[in-house]
Amino acid sequence: MSDFRIALGNLRFPSTPEESVTLAEQAIAQAGEEGAAIVCFPECFVPGYRAAGKNVPPPDDGFLERAWSAVAAAAARANVAVILGTERLTATGLLISALVIHPDGSIAGFQDKVQIDPSEESTYTAGSGRRVFETGPLKFGIAICHEGWRYPETVRWAARRGAHVVFHPHFHEAEPGGYRPTKFADPANTFHEKAALCRAAENTCYFAMVNVASEGSPTTSAVVRPDGTLLCYQPYGKEGLLVADIDLDAATGLLASRCKTCEPA
Repeated sequence: MSDFRIALGNLRFPSTPEESVTLAEQAIAQAGEEGAAIVCFPECFVPGYRAAGKNVPPPDDGFLERAWSAVAAAAARANVAVILGTERLTATGLLISALVIHPDGSIAGFQDKVQIDPSEESTYTAGSGRRVFETGPLKFGIAICHEGWRYPETVRWAARRGAHVVFHPHFHEAEPGGYRPTKFADPANTFHEKAALCRAAENTCYFAMVNVASEGSPTTSAVVRPDGTLLCYQPYGKEGLLVADIDLDAATGLLASRCKTCEPA
């Protein structure tokens, strides 16, 4: 057995871009105190996901650069690797992305969201390319929200290249009149959490999903084992850090390696 401690920042939606940075810094410090080697945040946590009804200011390159530097400094202070759900401005448009930071505060790079939801097309642009990252003995991939739920090959790509865990930053809040779950993957819940169980089992890797904390949330943050069984989950709507010890030896990628038919573009 080779245990590795991960943390998921199941935090409230920030009231301002500045608060998103503060909340991230606090969660990174807590992750370090609790012995986690890496912490992952929800989709576009900095500055906040641009959903309907969310008062997020226009994209600001200067703010993002300052925010990333502050989060990198927090990572170095805590000696914790960070996967920061964020956005970035490019020549092609505004991308949903995840910034990966090493425990010493240096930048490992970005994983952009390649498969965006149709509802996002007026705000965000699809990225391209996939990466596998490393921190210590851990290899990991990132599949952001829609692409992890609906495109299994995004998870398989990373598992076939040695990823022990695929982190899944997402944004999912309650809709008016929607069912409010209390138990992970209950039959009455939406399909999303069942998809998480499948992504782990069909690839023999861990799947770690992280959402914002909000009242009536249809999904929550959770870690699924490589056999498709649930390791742990955060109570719905409860803000906090979900910490889990994963066994790297169990994440063999066996079933992913046996699939010869598909790779993402």
